[in-house]
Amino acid sequence: MPTPRVVVLDYGFGNVRSAVRALARAGADVELTADKTAATEADGLVVPGVGAFAAVMAGLRAVGGDQVVDRRLAGGRPVLGICVGMQVMFSEGVEHGKHTEGLGEWPGVVDRLEADVVPHMGWATVDAPEDSVLFDGLHDERFYFVHSYAARAFPLTDSPTERLTPPLVTWSEHGDRFVAAVENGPLSATQFHPEKSGDAGAHLLRNWLDSLR
Repeated sequence: MPTPRVVVLDYGFGNVRSAVRALARAGADVELTADKTAATEADGLVVPGVGAFAAVMAGLRAVGGDQVVDRRLAGGRPVLGICVGMQVMFSEGVEHGKHTEGLGEWPGVVDRLEADVVPHMGWATVDAPEDSVLFDGLHDERFYFVHSYAARAFPLTDSPTERLTPPLVTWSEHGDRFVAAVENGPLSATQFHPEKSGDAGAHLLRNWLDSLR
């Protein structure tokens, strides 16, 4: 099988070095770059993200990452969002009363978790659909989360959009239920950090890479 070429989008935010190392160990030919041509043409694009929703969106737009994501998905080319890189795929983020427009690939709002202890930091199980590709062989595993915000509903569950097929949504709980991962045609994303999730995270990344071949 050919080695999948993957670009980790370098836009000034995200735990990019650990993501690059984890993808390389999982079997990818990885490049960390903000070059739009390379990001558009790679077999897979990874959009990492840590910190504030608004800052991540500003960083993405500064390097044309919003255009790259849109262009790739329009052509059915795989994208994987991680942590805030997943959150920005939704329509809107709300932090400290400030509303920020997201990439709008999915309807829905990312807002603060309703829990006694925030941030949610540590290992947690997830409830994945049986036909999940990302979680194939991983249905009893734990993954590593570090976040204060999440999508606590996923409106796009019953009908496909013009571009994307009906989604597979994986859930987890901290205080209340939130979206832990989504698989939606070429667009996949995880709220947790697979690159920090040990063997389970490495397995998940290999599953995603296998889908690129």
